[in-house]
Amino acid sequence: MSATTPLTTYSTAILPEWVDYNGHLRDAFYLLIFSYATDALMDHLGLDSSGREASGNSLFTLECHINYLHEVKEGATVEVRTQLLGHDRKRLHLYHSLHLAGTEEALAASEQMLLHVDLAGPRSAPFAGTVLAKVEALGEAHRQLPTPACVGRVIGLPG
Repeated sequence: MSATTPLTTYSTAILPEWVDYNGHLRDAFYLLIFSYATDALMDHLGLDSSGREASGNSLFTLECHINYLHEVKEGATVEVRTQLLGHDRKRLHLYHSLHLAGTEEALAASEQMLLHVDLAGPRSAPFAGTVLAKVEALGEAHRQLPTPACVGRVIGLPG
């Protein structure tokens, strides 16, 4: 992982059953792709299946915003790049961007807030141990990356 590059977390081909009547990726499947990218990030941070079982902790999505920037067609191979925008003791602020594999232009973006949860409650819990170390390392690696244009946007009509 480079300090100048988001983490590539997920890659997939766009399946025919994901395409809508307009001939492009159905809106719900953007979130599915971003969800798989979050799963891969969890694996990267040590919250994979065995990590969740050992710690009794997981991540829950608190909030998610999606920006649909360009159409994605059936058969395209896409990849998600993930940037950790910030974190505190219990939360991760993420930015996923969807790209045609090997290209720079974002096709869609998802800004998300995730909460670290003790599943026994369930209740929020601070990051600890190796997961905390990995969160801090990723945060430090991504600290110098520019803030993406879609971050912090709100939805509403003018006026």
